[in-house]
Amino acid sequence: MISEAPPFWWRKADWRAWLLLPLSFLYGRIAGHRMAHARRAAVPIPVICVGNFTVGGAGKTPTALTIARAAKAKGLKPGFLSRGYGGSLDVTTVVDPDHHRAIAVGDEPLLLAQEALTVISRRRVEGAQRLVAEGADLIIMDDGFQSARLAIDYALLVIDATRGLGNGHIVPGGPVRAPIRQQLRSATALLKVGGGNAADRIVRMAARAAKPYFTASLKVRGDNTLAGMKVLAFAGIADPAKFFRTVESRGAEIVVAKSFGDHEHLTEEEIDDILTTAERQGLLIVTTSKDFVRLSGHHGKAARLVEKSRVIEVDMVFDDHLAPSLIIDRAIVACRERRLREMKAKS
Repeated sequence: MISEAPPFWWRKADWRAWLLLPLSFLYGRIAGHRMAHARRAAVPIPVICVGNFTVGGAGKTPTALTIARAAKAKGLKPGFLSRGYGGSLDVTTVVDPDHHRAIAVGDEPLLLAQEALTVISRRRVEGAQRLVAEGADLIIMDDGFQSARLAIDYALLVIDATRGLGNGHIVPGGPVRAPIRQQLRSATALLKVGGGNAADRIVRMAARAAKPYFTASLKVRGDNTLAGMKVLAFAGIADPAKFFRTVESRGAEIVVAKSFGDHEHLTEEEIDDILTTAERQGLLIVTTSKDFVRLSGHHGKAARLVEKSRVIEVDMVFDDHLAPSLIIDRAIVACRERRLREMKAKS
């Protein structure tokens, strides 16, 4: 499975984006109508959705992990809800990181399951109900902001400060998932990640709409120094360039950089190429947590690549360290208000 985002989406709009404008207009009308008028089922516990405006990664998974850690620090039992993108299972499943492999449940759910109870489901309402049955008292939904049929109590939209909204066009002419104004109306708050200025316009729009925003950055876990090392870096994520910048920030010299599609499972030939290239040139192999879990649990050359690879793990660190706790508190209050409205509607 490869990334849905062609490179031209992330550059200034060119003839391809303008040629696809009629399709983007149609897609946007449909997506916006669904967001505005979808019937959403409710569960009796708070639901926080970590989403983004665009196709592709902006840091949703590390954000969800940070919120889950804050929830556990408050004595809560958080549960992650994921669609299981990239996995083959199409039944609602509690993810077991000791037994499941990424090819079955997806790479992101495996990472989430290492932190807290995780359920994958193509039917998010069914997945949320399963989390309630498993004893969760807070649901953190990884993605699904535009399409979920589940009532959301707090919608946090993550935007990368370097990539922003790309060319600003809606799918298929660009990476935007639905009309921006509709997305802002449905959002609770924004999270701007990194120090670039590509997200400044959407932050100003959010401010005019009285939407709060937080700031954060991805920090490498531990010392994980690579100073002076020559490396082969490979990544199959939505924005491999971000990973390569992180590796270089640790002092490494990237001699070979290999990019693969988001969630892509490497072939035997690709794995062999990485191993032989690194061995021939005397390079240290470095990769992401997501790539590592996709390779884990296999045999042969994949197992050898796992053994040879150093994982660069990152955490989402909010500039205001109290922000994740504040988000949880506001989701709890919103859930109480939602349940009161539901009870009044029934009486």
